[in-house]
Amino acid sequence: MATKEPIITLSAGPVAAYPGVMRALSRPIEYDYDRHFLELYEAVNRKVTQALRSATPALILHCEPAPGLEAAAASLIGPDDVVLNLASGVYGKGFGYWSARYNKELLEIEVPYNEAIDPASVEAAFRKRPDIKIVSVVHHDTPSGTINPVKEIGQIVRKHNALMLVDAVSSWAGMDIHPEESCSDVFVTGPGKCLGGAPGLTIMAVSDRAWKHMEANPKAPRASILSLLDWKEAWRHDKPFPFTPSVAEVNGLDGAIDLYLAEGPEAVWKRHALTAQACRAGIKAMGLSLWAAREEIASPTCTAVRVPDGIKDSDILAASRALYGVVFSSGRGETQGKLIRIGHMGPVAEPIYAVVAVTALGGALRKLGRKTDVGAGVAAATAVIDQARA
Repeated sequence: MATKEPIITLSAGPVAAYPGVMRALSRPIEYDYDRHFLELYEAVNRKVTQALRSATPALILHCEPAPGLEAAAASLIGPDDVVLNLASGVYGKGFGYWSARYNKELLEIEVPYNEAIDPASVEAAFRKRPDIKIVSVVHHDTPSGTINPVKEIGQIVRKHNALMLVDAVSSWAGMDIHPEESCSDVFVTGPGKCLGGAPGLTIMAVSDRAWKHMEANPKAPRASILSLLDWKEAWRHDKPFPFTPSVAEVNGLDGAIDLYLAEGPEAVWKRHALTAQACRAGIKAMGLSLWAAREEIASPTCTAVRVPDGIKDSDILAASRALYGVVFSSGRGETQGKLIRIGHMGPVAEPIYAVVAVTALGGALRKLGRKTDVGAGVAAATAVIDQARA
């Protein structure tokens, strides 16, 4: 017997897509060299550039952001580059493994995976090693639900004339983070998280400084899925694609960007933040603990909850799904088994879903024998919503 579909998915990604995105995905699949599609592709790219608030044309890669990040590493990092990798979580640590394939030397600042990188430590690293050329950092390390101060770090990196590569996959379009103001040189994100789109594309903003560095990199891949240089001019309707683009995914991205710009980025960020704030209030009111060491570094797009002693995360996930049809995410790597992640991204970044999350998580724990005051959690969550909407 097939497993029943979930009723509500509150995962850390992939997340639910907006109905408007689903309609866009159902458009006809066009020939990629037909003029209509070429013009559409350029128009979509221009809208993405606008949404990124980027000074250079956006780059779209036709793969999900994990290979997109690997492509960024392969293209940007050369054999003479000293790279400083900032690891505050599983994804930040993981980027260092890609970096090590290409760099001259890998340096690393690593903090506990419920903490954030201190910009002062980055400044200290440059004082000790002024030859650092590239700094890599994850803005929202999703397996921990924590945020790094990328804007402050970026100012330090730029002051030392280095390049910064930022993973903003699960933060961009859900909070106020953009490549220019954060001094990012390669800014990597995608439509499948806060934008509420499908998860099959990578979106990037690449600075002129980064393009020059890639062009001077003798090991930068060409004629490869890992090549950024191959796609640099592909946004123009009069330039060829390196290989067949994902036509349906481009249609979906068009729908997602239109929704984002029509609602207004500030309004989108506000509802993401309110949903997370209400959820955190409910979690704490039930006597549970947030994973983040301090609430100010807790992400507005994903709430990580510490698993209570004596209970398995897998049992919580199973009980929530069986009782309420609600799906959460587990941790990854070092955080596996230690936390439950509640996603607030895209269409479920609405405050009512904070109430759903608190109810489902609290009810699952109560079913598993943990004394949990679900009513107090719901009351705390709704109080935050009521106050914001007063």
